[in-house]
Amino acid sequence: MGSMKEMFNSLLLKELFKGLSVTGRYAFARKVTVRYPEEKTPQGFRFRGLHALRRHASGEERCIACKLCEAVCPAMAIDIEMGEREDGSRRTTRYDIDMNKCIFCGFCEEACPVGAIVLTRVFESHGERQSDLYYTKPMLLANGDRHEAQIAADEAADAKYR
Repeated sequence: MGSMKEMFNSLLLKELFKGLSVTGRYAFARKVTVRYPEEKTPQGFRFRGLHALRRHASGEERCIACKLCEAVCPAMAIDIEMGEREDGSRRTTRYDIDMNKCIFCGFCEEACPVGAIVLTRVFESHGERQSDLYYTKPMLLANGDRHEAQIAADEAADAKYR
């Protein structure tokens, strides 16, 4: 009896009309289109985009060259060299991130004990050549200076949910 019913449904093309009804329903529905350069979709405050190195209020860089971010990076995209200052404190002499390797996982941000490395909301970064996506310490510090207001606001919003 079941096979007769299946044969009758296949002759009537029931599955085809069922699929066409779904297509017809969405063909006449209101379209959701974002006209990208002019309109931007909203982002969450935990969005992970371009990297930045932060500074203290005094202007001194926060990174203490503990190399935890380098150790925890699954893509091995971070290279750090450290040196000692006259006062005996450790600081980075070289802090490079290869964005060609980076998977934007955010592990570096979570591992940093002083909050020196952060991932900003900037997602519109590109490079014409492979070397354009190799960020050095001055470039990362410039990113941090440029986006400090947004980073601080996101940090405050994140603190409410922890």
